[in-house]
Amino acid sequence: MTLPITLTDDVFWIGVNDRETHLFESLMPIPEGVSYNAYLINDEKVALIDTVKIDYNDALIENIKSIIGERTVDYLIINHIEPDHSGSIGAILNAFPDMIIVGNSKTANFLKGFYSKTENVLIIKENDVLELGQHRLKFFMTPMLHWPETMMTYEETKHILFSGDAFGGFGALNGGVFDDEVDFSFYEDEMLRYYANIVGKYSNMVQKALSKLQALDVKAIAATHGVVWRKNPQYVIDLYDRWSSYQAEDGVVIVYGSMYGNTKKTADVIARAFANKGMKKIRVYDAARTHISYLISEIWRYKAVVIGSSTYNGSLFPPIEQLISKMENSALQNKILGVFGSYSWSGESVKMLKQSGESGKLTLAEPIVQWMFAPDEEVNIQADMLATNIVNLLKE
Repeated sequence: MTLPITLTDDVFWIGVNDRETHLFESLMPIPEGVSYNAYLINDEKVALIDTVKIDYNDALIENIKSIIGERTVDYLIINHIEPDHSGSIGAILNAFPDMIIVGNSKTANFLKGFYSKTENVLIIKENDVLELGQHRLKFFMTPMLHWPETMMTYEETKHILFSGDAFGGFGALNGGVFDDEVDFSFYEDEMLRYYANIVGKYSNMVQKALSKLQALDVKAIAATHGVVWRKNPQYVIDLYDRWSSYQAEDGVVIVYGSMYGNTKKTADVIARAFANKGMKKIRVYDAARTHISYLISEIWRYKAVVIGSSTYNGSLFPPIEQLISKMENSALQNKILGVFGSYSWSGESVKMLKQSGESGKLTLAEPIVQWMFAPDEEVNIQADMLATNIVNLLKE
């Protein structure tokens, strides 16, 4: 994209798009890429807000110089020091050796650990203000969104919130940078997947951060991934409020692990039973063929989840075992859980699924559907009953 891209007056988006990386954090597929958003305020003092992944050092420096020419960068504000946002620090310091790095005390510790940088570091605290000239930057601590050192920077003159990873999402910026320039239907799905897999575990901290924002007049939100919100920033604030308070849509996600098709058969029976009861939002996934990041996103979206597993070597089918572990790690709440599964000579899988429901903040629906060998008509009756009870729980 042609730079600079102006947010307002002397504030610019100078980020880059990554369409080369296959797995974000070496875990999650990003088939549509991801953006690393950095921002520049060109005032009496020049402030760079966050950097980009190390692979894009040259592009970032070129973007900066296209705006400030032979001037220098006076400050680098680090809202989040995870390497996809701080990887260019070394290159930026080589280009602007007198630059002062601004962050909180925890940032300084990470800065030393990652980059052995201890000099020219300005430690700021909650509500501290940094004067750039016409622009004033005020800092708010938002720990565990989603690292201990994360914070947000609020530009008081134009009311721009530089929010770090909060309010971000997957997906490269394909020409449009702002919320009023893009088809947001795609970005919303990828924002939820990002939230559910990366931020969701810390939803209580999201609620604390949102309470701080209530006192601010936020006219734009500039995150480190995804679109910049200039037309309707309240929309994305409302999304985060809904997701972090575990509000969900009426619907059901059915995930199964099946070696030879017997567990799959019952997954389809359960799905049909939900349809017969008038439910339209029914999502069915084979855990062995759908990446876990998409499964967690869908489970976060809907109120009910039904999980089925064959018994595999005395345990859960491995992709289902991974899913259960991720669900527990994500601290999912306010969900209705149904479980089912098959076995040939030992039946540990359903017992383990049941235990996971009993140990978490989930409502376990009856009956527990389990059978030996292939499912029969009695299994189908039990499956229908499970769907009926979940629908009734949803109505309650």
